[in-house]
Amino acid sequence: MQRNTKTVGCDGMETMMTTKTLASSKATALMSVLFVAMIGAATVFLTGFAHSQALHDAAHDVRHASGFPCH
Repeated sequence: MQRNTKTVGCDGMETMMTTKTLASSKATALMSVLFVAMIGAATVFLTGFAHSQALHDAAHDVRHASGFPCH
């Protein structure tokens, strides 16, 4: 853990302390990667078992909702 102190304020009497931890940022990055991987796996799994007509209709509705021309 690394601490930095810096004087702040109009008279320089206040101090601002910041703490940087490398372990915390690694854990956050790992959790982000795992979350995105789970969303991707769920998407592939759910679309793999859906009927093709349902997927077509869903994609078609999203295109219309976003204003993208599809016809």
